[in-house]
Amino acid sequence: MSERKGIITFQGNELTLLGTPVKVGDKAPAVTLLGNDLSPVNLADYIGKPLILSAVPSLDTPVCDMETRRFNQEAANLSDDIAILTVSMDLPFAQARWCAAAGIDKVKTVSDHKDAAFGEAYGVLIKELRLLTRAVFVVDREGTIAYIEVVPEITNEPNYDAALEAVKKIA
Repeated sequence: MSERKGIITFQGNELTLLGTPVKVGDKAPAVTLLGNDLSPVNLADYIGKPLILSAVPSLDTPVCDMETRRFNQEAANLSDDIAILTVSMDLPFAQARWCAAAGIDKVKTVSDHKDAAFGEAYGVLIKELRLLTRAVFVVDREGTIAYIEVVPEITNEPNYDAALEAVKKIA
């Protein structure tokens, strides 16, 4: 598995990313994650829909909380055809609890805790923490990656406007 340094920091401290990084124009890896009810969620099932994949370290942190709430709020202004998934290493039970408490009804949370398949396939698994780094991927209807942002400092929020513009262009 490839290791990459010099891409992200946590509170200014450099961390290592594991996995194969994807690029704009690549086919989005069709990994299987866990839904809040422990059912399999295969990313290949979203082919035919524009998709925002928001990778976050943990929903139980302030920035991840804000990010997922923001995408949930923005979803109201997007076509119902656009899917938004937040992917984290949180347990599905914790994701379900967090969604219920936060009133999340448009964004679907999915867990990568079991296999770290998403983190490895998209190149966003943090070696030192076994968490996902903060990143946003926009995938078009054909399953091709149209936009990527790996946030350099994981305590910062992503560029929401850029991600939303990217998904609107392919919707």
